[in-house]
Amino acid sequence: MSLGDVVLSPLCKPDMELITTTEDLAATCERLARHPFVTIDTEFLRETTYYPLLCVAQLASSDEAVVIDALAPGIDLKPFFELMADKRVLKVFHAARQDIEICWHRAQSIPHPIFDTQVAAMVLGHGDSISYDQLVQRITGDTLDKSNRFTDWTRRPLSPAQVIYAISDVTHLRDVYAALVADLGRRGRTDWMDDEMEVLISPETYRADPERAWMRLKTRVRKPRELAVLIEVAAWREREAQTRDVPRSRVLKDDTIGDIAVQAPTTAERLASLRSLPKGFERSNWGEGILDAVKRGLARDPKTLPHIERPKLTPNGAATVELLKVLLRMTSERHGVAAKVIATVDDLDRIAGDDDADVPTMKGWRRELFGERALALKHGRLALAIERSRVVAVDRS
Repeated sequence: MSLGDVVLSPLCKPDMELITTTEDLAATCERLARHPFVTIDTEFLRETTYYPLLCVAQLASSDEAVVIDALAPGIDLKPFFELMADKRVLKVFHAARQDIEICWHRAQSIPHPIFDTQVAAMVLGHGDSISYDQLVQRITGDTLDKSNRFTDWTRRPLSPAQVIYAISDVTHLRDVYAALVADLGRRGRTDWMDDEMEVLISPETYRADPERAWMRLKTRVRKPRELAVLIEVAAWREREAQTRDVPRSRVLKDDTIGDIAVQAPTTAERLASLRSLPKGFERSNWGEGILDAVKRGLARDPKTLPHIERPKLTPNGAATVELLKVLLRMTSERHGVAAKVIATVDDLDRIAGDDDADVPTMKGWRRELFGERALALKHGRLALAIERSRVVAVDRS
């Protein structure tokens, strides 16, 4: 199913319902599966856990809205996950990644097909990563009640205010979705959204492989030895966090992993000298685990290390990137697309150093919108000038 195939039903006032049994959940999901789309949101906790604890899931079709008590005694969420996997029904989220992560963790499945209103809003120029309440206010004029946003969703029974808050999220989402789909169609950008959803429905986005944990760290190591230690320590932390079901930062902070990678301590005394670790940490079981990870890293054959592609340095590389940033901002404003969707700073760095950079910006609609002009600017076929107090592009070809 593509976005263009969805036919919107009239929006009605929902018949609100709190579901606490598997039987009611199965019947509800069977009804919802008859609709072309459902809107979805979840309430979860993960402040003290590695895996998100699903507390509540709320769903709405064009004529019904329900709240599922995911912590109700004896409830089996299988019908909910089956609905999420039903390819006949479009699933509509706002900022879908964490909601989808719950499905992946609990059911090893990814909702498909999906529509993310936050991504659609960026494609349509509503700004980078616009919040849900801001988008609702902008499109519908309604102001959402935020008083229950940070409530404790693990406490039972759920209060009427919590249920109303949860319902409001998915009923407003229907109106937002309808408006965004219509705007995408008018502006010929429906296919752009189909491309954007590919990342969100890829299992690789949600697999927490300890051996790849180092890739999410912003720490930039320079030497092969540092990279080897970084990989091993990050993998150790990931396994510990998963096994104990605690946040990564509770085991070891990102900055500390960077320090360990550079210093490569192999003794408790050297580990204790790191200022980023709490006093006495070197004597704990975790301290011993870190030292073992460091030693594994130092023992690795450099030939087994992954290749880190770095932007090629050019004499005027930094200046080129700055010009590309100006062109990106101009393109974003002219076409009404969030700059973040078109290109990242890393994309610009790589384009500045390599005409054939393998980045999203140089593919599909992004290349048509920005990539070709970026290359033209880089090679002098396009210039930037000030005209009537505005920056404009001047064709020099």
